[in-house]
Amino acid sequence: MKEVLFNTHDLALIFTMFICLSFSVFLITLKKGNKLSNCLLACFLLAQAAIPMDNLINFGEAFRPFALNLSPNLFYTFGLAFWLEVPLLLLYIKSLVNKNYEVKKIDALYFIPFILYAIYFTLDWLMLDNSVKLDALQNGTIETTPIVDRIIYFSRECFRFSISVLCFLELQKYQKNIKNEFAELESVDLTWLKVLVIGFLVVHLNAIFVSLGIIMSYDIGIIVDHELLGLTSNYAVLLLITSLIFFSAGHSRIFQGIDDTLTTEQSKLPEVFEPEKIQKIESYLLKNKPYLNHLLTLDNLASQLGMGSRSLSSIINRHFGKNFFEFINHYRIEESKRLLLLEENKTVTMLDIMDKAGFNSKATFNTFFKKLVGITPTQFRKEHWERQAKA
Repeated sequence: MKEVLFNTHDLALIFTMFICLSFSVFLITLKKGNKLSNCLLACFLLAQAAIPMDNLINFGEAFRPFALNLSPNLFYTFGLAFWLEVPLLLLYIKSLVNKNYEVKKIDALYFIPFILYAIYFTLDWLMLDNSVKLDALQNGTIETTPIVDRIIYFSRECFRFSISVLCFLELQKYQKNIKNEFAELESVDLTWLKVLVIGFLVVHLNAIFVSLGIIMSYDIGIIVDHELLGLTSNYAVLLLITSLIFFSAGHSRIFQGIDDTLTTEQSKLPEVFEPEKIQKIESYLLKNKPYLNHLLTLDNLASQLGMGSRSLSSIINRHFGKNFFEFINHYRIEESKRLLLLEENKTVTMLDIMDKAGFNSKATFNTFFKKLVGITPTQFRKEHWERQAKA
């Protein structure tokens, strides 16, 4: 077969489809990990695979005639995935950052635009006779596209961008609340996912510019190179999808969700707590020093104390006036001060002191020490032994 179906730019679309389809099959058959997260990510990837297919069919210079010979119904149908892609990404992120997350009825609101467009698409295209479709596809051009279709295209891109913003805000919310449950943030780093969300945010913003470029070029008369913007977006999506698969496969196992009900439940708990509970917490921390465990979490400590996570979180926040991150690291700083004052630790490295006190992040150790003590750990030890020498 000598007929050429794809050009160089089409390869980016083909690679994107292949990667998305391959990994979605892997996720669907995977028996380990969070099943809901795997399922949502697989659905998102399937939607991502449909989008480049839509571009190939409608705009692939070599592939378009081939698709036309197969069936006119192939055209525009895969474009339904544009309305599904970002809502699925949002639900995937929600399932990652919230413990025991379940899809709720209210989440169906994100899919209303898809349902409305599917109805419009069925009536406006699928129900037409094939002869009418073929005539429109063979003789129609971008210039002759009805203005209503351009408006729908623009609205679609605005919708995708707005949901991308919600994805970003969901991660911001996670970052804000995570200190209520974890005492060591390095183990729950979300930078990789935030970078990917910002990447998709930029891609969807670029798509708005593409839709505006088409309107300006063919309805207003101001020529904009929307094709270049579209090609740039295709390559960016390929890079983002590859990164998403790499990081979700290699790093999501350390991504720990937060209990989203903690902050709402705390408002229902009393302002004054039982003195016995407060005494129990303080005594246990001083005697057993659970904060020496680098990976201590709110759930771990609550289990050791025989208390509920929500009750413990509320006491720490309201009675002690700290979040869990600050509360535990306060005890770690006190332990590091004690270690620095011991004769046998005069020449021990700060990394060893940090490790013995329960820290596994030098940045967190130094930041908290200076914040609580007013000087660096090195200065603290040096000044103490200088005073001892003068005494």
